[in-house]
Amino acid sequence: MTAPSSFVLPQPVASLLSSLPAYPGSMLLVTALNLGLARLLPGDVRQFLLNKKLRIHVRDAGLTFDFAWTGQRFAACPRQQATDLTLSASAHDFLRLAQRQEDPDTLFFSRRMSIEGDTELGLVVKNALDALELPVFDLQQWTPHQVLARMAQWRSAKTGSPAGR
Repeated sequence: MTAPSSFVLPQPVASLLSSLPAYPGSMLLVTALNLGLARLLPGDVRQFLLNKKLRIHVRDAGLTFDFAWTGQRFAACPRQQATDLTLSASAHDFLRLAQRQEDPDTLFFSRRMSIEGDTELGLVVKNALDALELPVFDLQQWTPHQVLARMAQWRSAKTGSPAGR
């Protein structure tokens, strides 16, 4: 079992981040989710997520990101009072999860991640994360060349025309 994360964002950084408006951050998050994760979601998970209000809360940064699955992509939402599911963890633990250096069960059972809301939805999300074979946040995937190639594929799929035309 991995030792609990001792890394916490320094207070000045956390104070600065927590003062940022939430919606632009949610837009950045859904852009990353759409580029790195959306294409990997199985059809049954996509259907189950349809119109569900989700929240990621980064505890040590004081950041909250609200979003939903539209059936085709993740979309940012303005801050919502009620959500169907909230995942909370530290920035470091979310990064380790995205890099596949930690699994959701370990984070949950060590109380480093909390899942609140619809229990069945939480299990679907956790199982979908467990099933991913590739790191979602592999730094090699985020070189400008790789990002532009994925954006071209996404645009061509959306418009029905071949990429690069």
